[in-house]
Amino acid sequence: MSYDWIIDVLFWISVVFLVAVYVSWRATRLDRLHVRVETARAALDAALVRRAAAALELAASRLLDPATSLVLATAAHEARTADADNREFAESDLSRALRAVVDQPEFTSTLSAKGEGAGKAVLEELSSAAAKVAYARRFYNDAVSQARIARRKVLIRVLPLAGRAPLPDFFEIDDSPPGI
Repeated sequence: MSYDWIIDVLFWISVVFLVAVYVSWRATRLDRLHVRVETARAALDAALVRRAAAALELAASRLLDPATSLVLATAAHEARTADADNREFAESDLSRALRAVVDQPEFTSTLSAKGEGAGKAVLEELSSAAAKVAYARRFYNDAVSQARIARRKVLIRVLPLAGRAPLPDFFEIDDSPPGI
């Protein structure tokens, strides 16, 4: 009696099993990449809120003249309250406002006239917050890039392994820190 058909059936069962394991692995990897994007986005949002708070603190610190304080406070408020469509523009405007305020010669002379300790803590907080925004944006865009690369794979496109998850977008802002 010949048992070749049993060997054939076992072979095909093992092939189907290995393909299912591979597809499951790819789906899990894609899911982890999407979780990484969401986590990086939350960290980026927290860094942006911290920078806006530091900018508002600088605007309220009396280290600036009233007109400059108003411009900076307005830019920080716009960045904090912007909707998703206008967030990148508002954050870029805040970056430009911070550079315009801190990089002006009057700011340096005002800071030295009021004493080193008067604004040192505010400026350190602002510098730290601006650096964290740059890092958080870099991490977020890296996560988005990896998720997009994974979603371009043929298997991901042929089998809808991404489900209904939207394709993540990059967050592009002018995040050059002020020269503190």
